Amino acid sequence: MILTVTLNTALDITYRVRSLRPHTTHRVTDVTERPGGKGVNVARVLAALGHEVTVTGFVGGGTGRAVQEGLTATPGVTDALVPIGGATRRTIAVVDEQTGDTTQLNEPGPLIGTAEWSAFQEAYADLLASADAVALCGSLPPGVPVGAYAGLVRTARAAGVPVLLDTSGEPLRRAVAARPDIIKPNADELAELTGAYEPLRATQDARRRGARAVVASLGRDGLLAVTPEGRWRAAPPARIHGNPTGAGDSAVAGLLSGLVEHLPWPDRLARATALSAATVLTPVAGEFDRRSYEELLGRVAVTSEATAA
Repeated sequence: MILTVTLNTALDITYRVRSLRPHTTHRVTDVTERPGGKGVNVARVLAALGHEVTVTGFVGGGTGRAVQEGLTATPGVTDALVPIGGATRRTIAVVDEQTGDTTQLNEPGPLIGTAEWSAFQEAYADLLASADAVALCGSLPPGVPVGAYAGLVRTARAAGVPVLLDTSGEPLRRAVAARPDIIKPNADELAELTGAYEPLRATQDARRRGARAVVASLGRDGLLAVTPEGRWRAAPPARIHGNPTGAGDSAVAGLLSGLVEHLPWPDRLARATALSAATVLTPVAGEFDRRSYEELLGRVAVTSEATAA
């Protein structure tokens, strides 16, 4: 079983409009509503790849019930969310059909009480007993300590469970020192963590701070990985146009599935890159176009950094 943690789960609502313009009224052409948050998106992609996944985090209120109903309807995904008194947040994505651009509005999330945080930590430790790997994903809701991910990384390491971390800002800085097996920042998150803007230098610096492996997401330029086994760049065969929401979460699913399947790093990176690109071709996060994924997988260029241009 693969465990994904989304402390700030969400009900993702996607609106599609013909053209998004400020200071005017829009007629929505399509509405999609589904469970969300980075770890939930990761879980859906992992399940589509054939893995059994358990989702944990916090859930509450009417939006929380909608999230749980959606998870129940997802084959291969088990709901282990911890109930809270507050209401699960909503995220709103507005897709401009004319340009393909997406505007994202993210609520902060419910306030988590001390007893609720303690209950989650107990549930998390119990779930680790049957986990092959764990992904810690996304932002922290109000009330959760800024060092929360650092503690969750240490708990996973003590249980002998490999851990992938995908967060940003101060929670990332603190958790890196706890020595996660993999971190997956994007270029901006990597620069914020290290102060370096050259991707290879920044990725190497992030690894020196404690992460065993660092996989940097460089958007349309693919992935850059610095690991104990070597350094690689992975890039799609062509620039993919579409909705980038959730592309990074699909990359996490590719890396995590490759980890539990014991694939060599180049194969993990090829899978992560192909999944990320195939997600851009779908209208909502947590899905990928399977035909495009299978076609792209064999065309992803993975080069050793020693020979990369």
